[in-house]
Amino acid sequence: MEILLVAIFVLGYLAITLEHNLKVDKLIPALAMMALLWAIIALAHLPVFEVDTALRKLVPTHIEEILLHHLGKTAEIIVFLLGAMTIVEIIDYFNGFATIKSFIKTKSKRALLWIFAALAFVLSAIIDNLTATIVLITILQKVIVDREVRIWFAGLIIVAANAGGAWSPIGDVTTTMLWIGNKVTTGMLITYLLLPSLVCVIVPVLVASYLPAFQGEIASATSTADEDQTHPRGATMLYLGLSAIVFVPVFKTITHLPPYVGMMFSLAIVATFAEIFSATKINITSIDDDHDEAAHHSPVHKSLSKIELPSILFFLGILLAVAALESLGMLFAFADQLNTAIPNSDIVIMLLGVGSAVIDNVPLVAASMGMFSQVTDDPLWHFIAFSAGTGGSMLIIGSAAGVVAMGMEKIDFFWYLKKISWLALIGFLAGSLTFILLRGYIA
Repeated sequence: MEILLVAIFVLGYLAITLEHNLKVDKLIPALAMMALLWAIIALAHLPVFEVDTALRKLVPTHIEEILLHHLGKTAEIIVFLLGAMTIVEIIDYFNGFATIKSFIKTKSKRALLWIFAALAFVLSAIIDNLTATIVLITILQKVIVDREVRIWFAGLIIVAANAGGAWSPIGDVTTTMLWIGNKVTTGMLITYLLLPSLVCVIVPVLVASYLPAFQGEIASATSTADEDQTHPRGATMLYLGLSAIVFVPVFKTITHLPPYVGMMFSLAIVATFAEIFSATKINITSIDDDHDEAAHHSPVHKSLSKIELPSILFFLGILLAVAALESLGMLFAFADQLNTAIPNSDIVIMLLGVGSAVIDNVPLVAASMGMFSQVTDDPLWHFIAFSAGTGGSMLIIGSAAGVVAMGMEKIDFFWYLKKISWLALIGFLAGSLTFILLRGYIA
C-alpha cells in the first residue's frame, strides 16, 4: 500500500513539474493527489501518527484529528496569503507602485542594475518575491525600451528577489510556512539569514556589473500620458500598505497570536483607507442591490477579484498531500535513512536547494518540515529557508519569481541557463558558505 501511495505522490509531483508541457494547471494534480492519498488512507484504515517533536517519535492518532490538525495549519498559511495578496492588489489599484518609478533618474546600466537589485531585495522582503518581481519588471518595461537589454535586468531581478524573500518571514511562501509552523522566529530568521542573503545577491550583481550587457547607458524611453498618470493617493497607499504588512510580525510578537490574525487586522486598516480614498460607501460585505454600483467601484472588491485563487488552491492541495505522507510516518522514516546515508546535514540541505531549482520548493519545504524534528530556531530550519528560497534562482522555472518573469518577458529557458544560472549558482554557494561561517558565531 505504501508503494501505491508513493507512486501517486510521484506521479502528481511530475504533473506539477511538467505543467507547461502538459498544458494542465498545477492545482489540478495537486488537488487530485491530495484527495486520492487521504481517500486511500481512510479506505484502507491505515494507521496515522502525529510527530512529537519534543520526544522525536511518532504518536498514534485518529484520521479525523490529524486531518483537522493539518487543515488548520494549512488554512493559517492560506488566510495569511489571501490577506497579503489583497493588500498588494489594493496598492496596485491606486497605482501606488508608480511612485517607485519616480525615484529612478539615472541612465547608466550599471547604476540601474544596482538600483533594481536593491529594490528587488527590499521589496521582496515586504511584499514577497513573486509580487516584487511583477512590480519591478512592469517598471523595467517603462524604463528600458530594448528587450535584449531588459531581459538581463530581469534575470538579476529574479536572483535578487529570491534572495530578499529568504530572510523575511513574509518574503517567500516557504519562509512563511516555516514561520507559521513555528520552526523559525522573526528575530532569529533575520539574524541568521540577512547577511547570507545579502551576499547571495551582492556577489552575482557585482560580477554581472562588469559584463558587457551592463556597460554604457540605456536609450531614452518614450512614455504616454496614461503611463505617467498617477493616483493622487498612490504614494500614501504604497507606504500605508507596506507598513501594514511589515506590522504583521510586530503584531505576532506582541500578542503571540498566529500571523494570519495580524494580517487580517492590517487588511482591515488598509481596506478602510482604500474605501475612504476612493470616495465610495464602505460596503465590503454587502450584497444588497442598492450597493451594486458602489461595489463595482470598490477598491477592495476589485482587489479581491484579482487574487490568484489557483495558487491558493495549489497550496491547499500540495500541503495536505505532503501532510498525508507525514501522517503515515513515511517522511519521518525517510529523514532517518537520509541522516544515516549522509550524516552532514549541510550537504542534505544544499542538495534541497539545488532540488528546488528543478521542482517546486513548496512541497520540498513541506516535506522537510515533516522529516526533521529539530526545535524552533534550530539553525537547520534557517538553512532550509535560505536554500529553498535562493536555490530556485538557478533555473528560471525554479521559483515563482522566475516563472512570472519568464511569462512577462518571454525569456527562453536555455538563454537563462546560459547567461544567468551561473551567476545564481555562485551567489547561492557564497551565501551558503556565509551562513555556515555565521552560524558558528551565533551558536
